[in-house]
Amino acid sequence: MDPSLNPAKSVSVVIPAHNEAPTIAAVVAACHEHANEVVVVDDGSRDDTTALAQGSDARVIRLPQNRGKGYALRVGIDTAVGDTLVFIDADGQDDPREIPDLLAALTPAVDMVIGSRFLGTFEPGAITRLNWLGSHALTTVLNLLFRAGITDPFAGFRVVRRRALVGCELRAERYDIEVDLLLALLTAGRRVVEVPVRRMPRSHGQSGLDSAIDGVRILWRILDRRFDAVRPVGLGGRP
Repeated sequence: MDPSLNPAKSVSVVIPAHNEAPTIAAVVAACHEHANEVVVVDDGSRDDTTALAQGSDARVIRLPQNRGKGYALRVGIDTAVGDTLVFIDADGQDDPREIPDLLAALTPAVDMVIGSRFLGTFEPGAITRLNWLGSHALTTVLNLLFRAGITDPFAGFRVVRRRALVGCELRAERYDIEVDLLLALLTAGRRVVEVPVRRMPRSHGQSGLDSAIDGVRILWRILDRRFDAVRPVGLGGRP
């Protein structure tokens, strides 16, 4: 852990993981340099993800079956004790050495910082053409509906103040969790900023993201959040 970290304002890194044994130990070790604790939520892995994360001194929550990234991240949020929460993927595509850049952007007036891959750099092989096009299309819809100016609403690498999550109901269980979290904060009037980050290609295996199915799920989440925000009480809205 960086000795400059203030224990009174602790930092927890939350890592949802599913079958990420080849990379989890290195990711956890690198995250320890910038946090007071590292929480790994093993989302029903069939490999040695749990053992390797524990061997790297992570606090591990093992789910008995695969529930989805969103569910795992929500468990991690409830488990972590830090005042500041860092979310990062377990596959090694994000660089934990950039965590200080995100933390530095979390000024008193900011509630969440997104590590934007589109402001930063995609290394060769880090994103498919289809996913690049789909991300831009969905981002355009989101920014139009919410009058926002976000470049990478689906990035998993981000930092958020725990207090900003109070009263925010997160509903997503799969890859729509990032947009669910973002829109929960935006509709609550919270300030979100972005910093450029580097995105690397996967060094093993394949992503569990299904471009078509998860793209539709993300679009539905955007529309659900938008129309829920304007739905009157008595017609399914919340008081």
